[in-house]
Amino acid sequence: MAATTSPSPSTDSDPQIVRFTNQQDLIDIIESTTRDFLTVTHLSPDQFAEIQYEPDLRADRLRFRRYNAASQTLTIVVPTDLHNVLHTALYFRYFLQLILSGTEYSWKSRGPITYQSDRAGGGSGEAGSTGGPRPERVGPGSWPTLVVESGVSETLPELHEVMRWWFQASNHEVKIVLLAKYDHQQDHILLERWEEESSSPPGAITRSRAAAMVQRPVKRQSITITRDATPVSVSYNVAGGPLVLGFRLLYVRDPGPHEGDFVIDTENLEVYAERVWGEVPISDWD
Repeated sequence: MAATTSPSPSTDSDPQIVRFTNQQDLIDIIESTTRDFLTVTHLSPDQFAEIQYEPDLRADRLRFRRYNAASQTLTIVVPTDLHNVLHTALYFRYFLQLILSGTEYSWKSRGPITYQSDRAGGGSGEAGSTGGPRPERVGPGSWPTLVVESGVSETLPELHEVMRWWFQASNHEVKIVLLAKYDHQQDHILLERWEEESSSPPGAITRSRAAAMVQRPVKRQSITITRDATPVSVSYNVAGGPLVLGFRLLYVRDPGPHEGDFVIDTENLEVYAERVWGEVPISDWD
């Protein structure tokens, strides 16, 4: 008798891990989970190809965030309203600046499409919100310059693994990764802006050392948003803002006249926070 897909024991802060046996068992687990993501193990490349476009698995807009053929592991995002608003509302704060400046047609928003890495062991991935300059990053095989990922039940270290994958799998074509996490226990939103910088082995810079230079992720910003609620009013506190997105990284060129970095100020971050807390279940409020 075949084994049944079943969740491994876990705490609220741990990923739900299931072993793949067949499509129907996986569908049953997805329908019963209360988490916004789960990890599926023992999923061969052929099995992944079979389920990748399975209507019953994709009908609810599930995201296959990352598939690793080497480890035969698939991370599935089970979107909730809270999970979705964390990345879509933040991305919109950026895109709104393009609209207001009349330059929205210079940018292509891609959404949660599948990106296939041609690097060894890279696998494939789907982000929450993505975008890049038009026409430079439009067309088959092109990677976004901006990726926005979100998490609720995922831990921060797990989101950091997602961030690293985007830089590595794209061969550093992705330039900025924004992470947005809602922490139920702390009742706050954490935003992180990650970029890459070049580093080389210690010692004098020689031709061989210069060739050995590598790109490594660096956290450029960390913003924490908290909420103060009374029976008659709600206010939001933004620490570490404003959020700044570099023009050169987004557009992969120097800014021209009247162009510059994009600044999502405190007021816009407060509007964003209001959207996010609007999707937090009332039972979770203080």
